[in-house]
This record gives sequence, structure tokens and C-alpha cells, in this order.
Amino acid sequence: MGKHIIPQRRGHGSLVYRSPSHRHLADVKHVDQGTYVIKDIIHAPGRNAPLLELMGSDGKKAYQIAFTGAFVGQNIVAGNVDSVSPGTTTVLANIPDGSYVYNIESSPGDGGEFCRSAGTFALVVSHGSRVTLKLPSGRMRDFDPRCRATVGVVAASGLKDPPILKAGTHVHYLRSKAKRPYTVRGVAMNAVNHPHGGGNHQHVGRPSTVGRNAPPGRKVGRLSPKRRRVNGR
Repeated sequence: MGKHIIPQRRGHGSLVYRSPSHRHLADVKHVDQGTYVIKDIIHAPGRNAPLLELMGSDGKKAYQIAFTGAFVGQNIVAGNVDSVSPGTTTVLANIPDGSYVYNIESSPGDGGEFCRSAGTFALVVSHGSRVTLKLPSGRMRDFDPRCRATVGVVAASGLKDPPILKAGTHVHYLRSKAKRPYTVRGVAMNAVNHPHGGGNHQHVGRPSTVGRNAPPGRKVGRLSPKRRRVNGR
């Protein structure tokens, strides 16, 4: 009887693959409208970027992903503003072309989904009925002008510059994120563990492309090329 492959186990959400939520400070989303003061810049387990501890004008505490250049005592604004500066959170319609933004909402009000890891940012390209952004992957994507984003670049861009040096350091580095520090190739496994496993030497042994509608236990390898229409046919 076959066994579940690693992506299936990870998707199941068992304790081995679940990030320890008790160590996370908060579910970091966009802050409410208002003026805030940066009280502290803190480390957040499970994230590769630091967090800003904010104090609102109403005395409430909030958290925000840190941006490059942030300092304790700095004032930042969230809401519908005319002029923007690093740390300002507002809708994309108010952010001029050529600006760097991060923590971008996919749909208005979801709190931010894109460009949240250390050193990432998106470039505002153009405005119209939709706002076009260039994502870190190089892809152009259109967003609703009502989606919020924070101006600036996520802090800790040099996170991966120091060398790891030891395998044990890598294990501890990824522990709070519930990520495996190593990956075993499918062809190196036994046939019971992976569709690519088994045989007298390491080779896939079947076509390496799989259909897009293949079930999770079979959908390993390369996705079959997307069928392209020629001349509208």
C-alpha cells in the first residue's frame, strides 16, 4: 500500500508541518485608519522580517511589518492621505507611479497578501480602472484601486547574506517556520513512498509530465504544458 507523499502530509497540517502559532505575536494585517508612533522594532518568530510595535493615538497597540529605514519614535499614518512617505498605509489609488509598496491586498479589506517577506517590494507601474504593479517575480498584475498597501520596502533585505556554515544552524533557522531543512528527491525513495521511486537505479521510469487534473498523490513532477489557442481556435 502506498504512502502519502510529503506535499500531502504538509497540506494535511499535522504537528510536524504546522508552524507553532503560540510563538507568533499576532496575525499581522493592515492597521486601522489613524496616526501611530513606532514604540519598538521587535523580532517575530516564524517571520524573516521584524515587526513594528505601534501605539495609536487612541492608546491601542498594533503591529505592522517593518520597512527599511524605520526608527523608534517615528510617526506613520494609515488611511486616505494625499501625500505618502515610507510607512504610510493607504489605498493604491493614492500611491503615485514609481513607488515601492509591500503587504499588498489581493482584494479590498483582506489585510495584505503580497510582498510580506524580508527585502521584498512591488513597483507601482500605472493607474487606470485598475492599478498595475510589478511583483518581485517580474510578473505584472492588476489590482483594485481600493486595495491597501504600505509604502516602502520590507526590512531585513540582507537576511540571507550571512553564511549558514553548519547543517545544524539551518535546522534551527527553519524550525520556527515548520519548514524542513532538507529535501529528499522522489527518485531516491522507494516505490511505496513516491511515484518516482523504486527501480535498479535512479530514474523516473515514466513520462515526467503530469496532467493538471491529476490527484494529489500522482501530481508530482512537471505540469503538462498549457494548451495554447492559435488564431482563436
